[in-house]
Amino acid sequence: MRRHAVVFLTLAGLLSACVETTSTVRPTPAPVAPASAPVSRASGKHVTVRDFAAVVARVEPVAERTCRQQLPGANCDFKIVVESDPKAPANAWQMIDDTGRPVLTFTVALIADVENVDELAFVMGHEAAHHIAGHLERTQQTALTGALLGGVLVAAMGGDASAVDAAQDFGATVGARTYSKNYELEADQLGTVIAYRAGYNPVRGAAYFTRIADPGDRFLGSHPPNAQRIETVRRTMATL
Repeated sequence: MRRHAVVFLTLAGLLSACVETTSTVRPTPAPVAPASAPVSRASGKHVTVRDFAAVVARVEPVAERTCRQQLPGANCDFKIVVESDPKAPANAWQMIDDTGRPVLTFTVALIADVENVDELAFVMGHEAAHHIAGHLERTQQTALTGALLGGVLVAAMGGDASAVDAAQDFGATVGARTYSKNYELEADQLGTVIAYRAGYNPVRGAAYFTRIADPGDRFLGSHPPNAQRIETVRRTMATL
């Protein structure tokens, strides 16, 4: 059970979308009902709750249709919610609830941080893409493999129980982050397609990366450089 807990906490940090956060506690989010009104083309940090609901109403059906096309038989009934803690840092992430339903969660701070609905739609498409591409399951598999190999190696070298535990923890982190940058770029690519098909401008949406901290190209970093992500969006848009 302890190994599963370690992997879960690792995934909580790695599968956040565009903003890294130190928080690993996820309070129960409150659902947001989609609005039927047209999207208001907000700009200059004036994205409202109504804008958020309108983006949900347009992006969600496109994401679900894309999911059904690429994952026949999978649960593509996305639930898009807002984090219940108003003090949570700007972040968005994808997870699976107890029933197997994909859940996309946005914090109030992230909604307030985006400057227009194109940025919001791009982040939403990115998070949906994580589920469609199976990144959560693939990351869990590599994390469990890393934990197992790390523990076996140290045990074979005569390490005690604490050393084995430490090796398993490190192995889980290495395993989880082995492909995390590639997964982010894959989600950026498919998220671009989803946002575009929903009627938004992903290139304008990717401008969000110009205002957040650049993680650079760190060894075992969880996210790729912002410039690489923006280029991925531009390159994808050139094919649409």
